[in-house]
Amino acid sequence: MFFKSLRADINFAKKSDPAAKSKFEIWLTYPGIKALSRHRVANFFYRCHLKLLASIMSKFARFLTGIEIHPAAKIAAGVFIDHGAGVVIGETAVVEKGVLIYQGVTLGGTGKDSGKRRHPVIKEGCVISCGAKILGGITVGEFSKIGAGSVVLKDVPPHSTVVGVPGRIVKIKGEKVPDNTPDKCDPILEELCSLRARVDELEYKIKEKNQ
Repeated sequence: MFFKSLRADINFAKKSDPAAKSKFEIWLTYPGIKALSRHRVANFFYRCHLKLLASIMSKFARFLTGIEIHPAAKIAAGVFIDHGAGVVIGETAVVEKGVLIYQGVTLGGTGKDSGKRRHPVIKEGCVISCGAKILGGITVGEFSKIGAGSVVLKDVPPHSTVVGVPGRIVKIKGEKVPDNTPDKCDPILEELCSLRARVDELEYKIKEKNQ
């Protein structure tokens, strides 16, 4: 089972990364593959109630790869963590097959959730771009794309594209979604307007005094 999962991870990495020269290179040098392979062993020990050993393996994998995956996280075969530095995957997170995760991604909790679902579920075929934060017990639907640097706090329907902070859906099944959010205030523009009003007020007082 372990080698079958490793083979699926390597095959998906070869398919997803145009820079990959060979499967042998991926197996030897890709930190995402190393982190996932060690996670699967740690997850086995965790399910066997050897939690301390699982935690030690997880921390050692983080030291080697810069990728932190809780040993209880459920990650399917055929997942690719590209580059991987700074990736964090929480305890109750679920990642299905065909998911592509870039560096700096966090699948974490909000600190307010409790119970069995504190971390997100990432459905099949999703792409999570670099620096994205998906927080809480939410679900990202099949084949959705999360833009770089986005912060997602709500469920995402399948085949969606999400961008921004907080994340908002801009496309569903390739069609644009109208932005119904109210116009955001520009704090810099507000400050300039306030200063302009103050200058006008002072100029008026000076003009009155000189008359």
